[in-house]
Amino acid sequence: MNILVCISKVPDTTSKIAFSDNNTKFDTNGVQFIVNPYDEWYALVRALEIKEAQGGKVTVINVGLADNDPTIRKALAIGADDAVRVNVDPQDALSTAKQIAAHAKEGGYDMILCGKETIDYNGSQLGGMIAALMDQPYISYASKLDMNGNTATIERDIQGGKEVIEVATPFVLSAAKGMAEARIPNMRGIMAARTKPLNVIEPIEASNATEIVSFELPPAKGDCKYIDAENPGELLELLRSEAKVL
Repeated sequence: MNILVCISKVPDTTSKIAFSDNNTKFDTNGVQFIVNPYDEWYALVRALEIKEAQGGKVTVINVGLADNDPTIRKALAIGADDAVRVNVDPQDALSTAKQIAAHAKEGGYDMILCGKETIDYNGSQLGGMIAALMDQPYISYASKLDMNGNTATIERDIQGGKEVIEVATPFVLSAAKGMAEARIPNMRGIMAARTKPLNVIEPIEASNATEIVSFELPPAKGDCKYIDAENPGELLELLRSEAKVL
C-alpha cells in the first residue's frame, strides 16, 4: 500500500498571534511551529497503522520553504518512510493542492490522506481540491478507515448518526477525530529521521485563486456581568437588550 500524507506547518496553540505589514501578514517572530495535529494524529498515524498491517510505504508531502524542514522531520520521526517538500511558499489552498496533485499523479499512490483542516486557517479545502484535480473519489471528515485488499471501508460521523462508505483505491480522504491515537516519537525514531530521505522538488506553475486582504484579531473579552440566581428576570432583560440573542 503506497500512501501519501499531506502535512502542514502551523503555529503551536500556545503561540501569541500578531500581524505585520498593515495586518496583511502573519508575524512569525517568536512563534513555535508544529505539524498540524489533524494531519499528524489522525492522517499520518492511521497511514502508518495500515502500512504496519499490510506492508507498503508512507510518504509525507509538504508545500513550503526550507524553514519547514524541522516540521517535516517530526513526521519522519513518527514513522513516515520518506518526505517530499515542494519548494514554494504556499499562498492559498488551490495553489497548494495543485502542487500536491502534480506530484501525486507521478507517484502512483493508492490513497492520499490529510487532516480534516488546519488549526490556523480552518479552511477544510485542501482534500476536496486534490481529489478534484486527481479525478478521484473524496471522503471528508472520516473517523474510521479499514482496508480489505484494495477496498476501504470508511466511517463518517453525520447528523444524528454514522455513515459507512466503501470505496476502491485510489481515493483522497480527510481524517477527523477517532481515526487513530496520537503517537509520540521515540529516540530511535528521532535518530532515524535524520537520515531518512527528504526530497526537495521545484514547484509547477500554479496561480492563486485568492489573496489575503487583511487579518483581524477577535475583539477582547469584556467584563463579565454576574446575575443573582434569584433574579432570572434581569438575566432575560440583558440577553434581550444587550446581547440581543432573544
